[in-house]
Order: sequence, then C-alpha cells, then structure tokens
Amino acid sequence: MHYNFDSCPDREGFGSLKWDKYRGRDVLPLWVADMDFTSAPEILQALQNRLDHGVFGYTIPHAAPTEAVLNYLQRDHQYEARASWLNFLPGLVPAINLCCHAFTRPDESVMTATPVYPPFLSAPDYAKRELIQVPLCLNAHDQWTLDFETMEATIQPNTRLFILCSPHNPVGRVFNRAELTALGEFCERHDLILISDEIHCDLVFEETVRHTVTATLNESIAKRAVTLMAPSKTYNLPGLACAFSIIENPQLRSRFEETIRGIITEVNCFGYAGLTAAYNHGEPWRQALLAYLRGNYQLICDFVRNEMPEITFRPMEATYLAWFDVSPLALKAPLAHFERHGVGLSDGTPFGAAQHLRLNFGCPRATLEAGLARMKQALGGS
Repeated sequence: MHYNFDSCPDREGFGSLKWDKYRGRDVLPLWVADMDFTSAPEILQALQNRLDHGVFGYTIPHAAPTEAVLNYLQRDHQYEARASWLNFLPGLVPAINLCCHAFTRPDESVMTATPVYPPFLSAPDYAKRELIQVPLCLNAHDQWTLDFETMEATIQPNTRLFILCSPHNPVGRVFNRAELTALGEFCERHDLILISDEIHCDLVFEETVRHTVTATLNESIAKRAVTLMAPSKTYNLPGLACAFSIIENPQLRSRFEETIRGIITEVNCFGYAGLTAAYNHGEPWRQALLAYLRGNYQLICDFVRNEMPEITFRPMEATYLAWFDVSPLALKAPLAHFERHGVGLSDGTPFGAAQHLRLNFGCPRATLEAGLARMKQALGGS
C-alpha cells in the first residue's frame, strides 16, 4: 500500500499544541514531538469501529490490548513478557513523575544523563528529590554516549534511581548492548532502580542498528528495571493517551501500583483501540514512515553540511528529532532568534543545553525544506 506523507491535514484550530502556539504568525512549527502525518489507515479504521459502537464507558485493561502488547514485545523485541507485568497508563510523563515518588524518599536523589527530555529533569524537582545531572560525552566515533567515569564520581550514597532515555531524545542515539550492559552493571553496583523510557524504540531509521530493550539484557538487570513504552510517538497517537509499563520484579511492581492507585485511573477506550491496531496491523505503515524519515534525515545532513556549516549536527540513528548545536552563532536567545525568522524549534534550555535547538522532522518534506531555508536565512539576519 502507498502511504502519502507529503500531504497532511491542516492542524490549526483543533487545539494542536504544536500548531496553535504560532497561530496567526508566519512561523513554521517544527518543535514539540508529534508528527504531522495522518496515522495508519488500519488505526483510523479501528477508531471508527470503536466510535460506531456508540458507548464510551469506563474501559479496563482487557484481552485485546494486552495480547497486542505481549505479541508486539515478542515479535519486534524478542521480549517474552507476561500480562501480570503490565500496567496501562495515560502517558509516560506521569509515569516518570510517579516513579520518582514510588521508588525514592524525599531525602534521596535521582540521576540522569543530559541533555535529555525535559520531564526527566522536572520530575525529580516536582517530587522534591535531588537531581544529579551527568552530561553525555562523545566516544571515538563522535557518537553521544554515557559518561561512566563522571557518573561514578558524582553518584551519592542516597541515589536510588537512574532515568534512561533509550533511544535517546534529543541526541538520537541507539545505545548498544555493551553500553546498556555497562549501565546495568553501574546500577547493580550502586543498587539503583533503572527507569528505561523506550518510547522511541520503534523509530530506529538507521538500517544497521537495532534497539535493545534494557530489561532483556540479563535477569539481574531485569529485576531492577522499569520499562516504559507506548505506540504514541511511532504511530502519531499522543492525543489518545495510552502507554504502559513493564515491571518484572513483583516488589517494584507492587510499589509502583500502590503509588499510582487513585491517581492513574482508566485509560480511555480509544487509546486501547489505537494501541491494539497499531501493534497488530501498523507494521507496513511504520516501515514506510521509517523510509520517509530516513529521507528527511538525509536532507538535514546535506543541508547543514552544504548550507549551514556554522551549526553542528552529529549523526543520529533514531527518532525524528534533530539536535543542533548553535553555540558558534553566539546568540543570546537562540529560540527567539529563529522564531523571528519564521521557524519554531524546541529550546535546548529545558533539555539542559542552552545553546542547542531541536527540530522535529516528522513532517512533509516540503515543510522541512521551507523550515531549513528559513534557518539558513536566520544565519545572516539579526
């Protein structure tokens, strides 16, 4: 089947966080991480079927979404999970926040690697927990990786959690088995619970690279891992608010379930329908999406190299989020500067990197071309 990623619906006026931010202004929104593409037709049909049922009562985790998740984990990630390990959730951001409450006390600390998705940095603060930020470093291949030496030097006796983004948002790395195993060993040495946000795991567009679910590395790591996943980024379903956690360790699972009790209630019926259709029938669309994203990524690589060499853009392997180092431009306010020239990007400051910007290339190629042209124009403007 042919899927059209070049033509997308007008999103203005539908309460779109992404598009309504700049409503009435000549600014292309290439910021927050949702794509502009219409979702897979199989998902749209499943939602229509659910709508046609006409009754939208409270919906509990039932056989269809549970089996879809378990089959997906086995088929795509060689992970033989059990239904009892799952908890369905309305999103990963509340899950990350609740993990800070479930697995730490107010006098304990949380570690993560920066730059990183902003809720990783805000969740410990909201929970009144100390946050230890360890910057990612570059390996011999100019790839971002975890800085274990600094992690060892900065960890504290009261540190209880490490929050991992894998694949990584915003730098686009897919950590390999050796890196993940080393992280697991670090967590074992210091008795840390490993929160592994793997929401981008099905957006690996580099064909020679595979994602490894952290909990599948070995039994020891699995016992201290809390895996967080959702179809929302891959299939452009964030508005349906349906995610899930996988916690093998019954003690950890019990602590998490006690914490979310009364706070996390029923996932909506359309979320379950969308998730089920995505995992059962969405693979052809996903493969077509990856091919399109691969083309968009190559466009960015070529454009930066040929037209914007002042900007540093390192190779990435996954996501649809390009991470730009604009420090050579010496801009006092990078985000505002590019907005004045008609392109809306994500500010690097909430990620922990003030002189960086993130561009969402999950959009039609013509939109991306227009955005890059405006960025180039901004390099010569004030």
